[in-house]
This record gives sequence, C-alpha cells and structure tokens, in this order.
Amino acid sequence: MAQSGRQDTWRGAEQTSFGGGIAANLAAVRARISSAADRAGRSSRDITLIGVSKTHPAAAVAEAYHAGLRDFGENRVQEAAAKIIQLRAQGCTPRWHLIGHLQRNKVRAALDLFDILHSVDSVRLAEVIDAHASRPVAVLVEVNVAGEATKFGVASEDVPATVERLRQLPNIEVRGLMTVAPRVRDPEEVRPVFRELRKLRDRLGLRELSMGMTDDLEVAVEEGSTLVRVGRAIFGPSVG
Repeated sequence: MAQSGRQDTWRGAEQTSFGGGIAANLAAVRARISSAADRAGRSSRDITLIGVSKTHPAAAVAEAYHAGLRDFGENRVQEAAAKIIQLRAQGCTPRWHLIGHLQRNKVRAALDLFDILHSVDSVRLAEVIDAHASRPVAVLVEVNVAGEATKFGVASEDVPATVERLRQLPNIEVRGLMTVAPRVRDPEEVRPVFRELRKLRDRLGLRELSMGMTDDLEVAVEEGSTLVRVGRAIFGPSVG
C-alpha cells in the first residue's frame, strides 16, 4: 500500500477539538477516507465508516443517522441497550457493531442488539456465542498484534488456529479481523501493526479488516482497512 506524505494532516486531526456540527464532521471524515483511499489506489466505496457513539446520547446518533451515516459502534452492551431501543422506536435502524470487549454473561443480550461483533477474542467466547445464537452471527476475531498486556485479543501466531476452530461452529460466520493499534503521536508508527493484520487477513482468505480510528484512519485505509471506527472526529470528545 502507498505511504502517505500527509503526516501534518494526522497531527492536525489529533489537535482539533472537532467542534463543528455532526453533519460537517461526517463530511470531513469521509473526505479524509476518500483521500487516503485515492493514495492507496482503492475505492472509498469499499470502506465502511462506523460512528463510535459510546457515551454519546441517542439524539447524537439520530443526528448522524439523518446525515447519512448507517453504521454505529458501541463498546458496552448495557450502555447500548437503552440507546438502541430508543432509536428503533424513532425509526432509526442502522447496523450496530459491538466494538468493545464482550463478557460471556452479556452474550445473550448482545445477540439481540448487534448486527456484527468485532471483538471475539477467544475460542471460548465464540463457543458461548454459538451456543446462544439462533442464526449465523457475523464476527471478527480481535487480534492483539502489538502484544500489549493491557489489551484483549488473540496473539498473531494463534490467529490461524483460532479462525479454523471458529469456522467449525455452525452459528459463527467469521468475516475478518480487528485490532486496536497502540496509541502513538505519529500514526506512521502503527503502520506495521495494520500491515501485519492485513497480511494475516489475506492468508486466511477473509474479507473484513476493522482497524483505524480518529487519529490513524489514513494509515489504516492505506493498509487495507474495510471498517474504520471513528468517534471523536464525528461526535466530539467522550461525554462523561
């Protein structure tokens, strides 16, 4: 993938408060994705923007939905539940992505709320999902590419065996891989993390790559991300 010369843009994104309206913020994020896709010889149509709405109220999600955003991500099942139910009652029916750690005792509730689970980080969790599901569930395997002790995820070397086991579960549909890159000042530092995940994805014949957030989305898109998770650049700083 092409390497960007736009490091000044990324540093500017890190320093910006994103105080504009949600529709304007959305347009700015889409422009960043489009520019990165162009540099990498990709089509922006192949990249799904997920608005990470954790800590933000249902009204903010509704505003983004009416501005054209159709995919939203939440970190916690309990926080998401009331928000999703409220939005459904208002006729807002986006695709919901669970992007945070999923506890096994929250699986049943998660299956009623989310369309895709990004954070399957063990065979045991996948087995619990499979046991509770009444239909095939779209999942991504979370990979701890950088080996950070504070983060969840399967070690890179264990991913092939994990995916092979998950493919044997009748109610699990493995669509791709997900990672949360280390937080760094210069997004170029995480390019090797994204590149390794893409190579793993390609080896396993999967489609989706969930990687890239507000400060590093350009690098992620250049390295093949198909699902970009952006919160602050759309909704502003976390609430509470």
